[in-house]
Amino acid sequence: MGLFDFMKKEEFVSPMTGILHPMEEVPDPAFSEKLMGDGFAVELTDGEVKAPMGGRIEAAFPTGHAFGIKTKDGLEILIHIGIDTVSLEGAGFEVQVKEGDTVKQGDVLVKVDVEYVKSQGKSVYSPVIFTGGQKIALLKSGAVQTGDKGIIKIQ
Repeated sequence: MGLFDFMKKEEFVSPMTGILHPMEEVPDPAFSEKLMGDGFAVELTDGEVKAPMGGRIEAAFPTGHAFGIKTKDGLEILIHIGIDTVSLEGAGFEVQVKEGDTVKQGDVLVKVDVEYVKSQGKSVYSPVIFTGGQKIALLKSGAVQTGDKGIIKIQ
């Protein structure tokens, strides 16, 4: 570890594994029209959803379908797993964090039974929204792995 490593800005990484999609492709107008903010979505193929950056859990829905993180740099990130998954009332979600927790990049937020969610007729498109007004440019398309760097540019 170098002398000035503490000064390095943490780079955003993919919080999940799946297929990367622009926000406009999310099958829900609240997300596709960016009513809550800009971002992107990952169509889940693996059930672990991890913190894309370190920070504080500002919101952790008891149903396990959504988490809000505020980073030390002040970014506000909302991760919403699936579409209309709140109606599952927590079935298929194993929450690993609670509101007020501090997380490091890569910490597991929730484990999702992707096949169960699909079997209930729910989309596994999972929006990642920057609710503080930042604009997002996708730098990659197609398959993405949890922890991949360089998938977006935050403007």
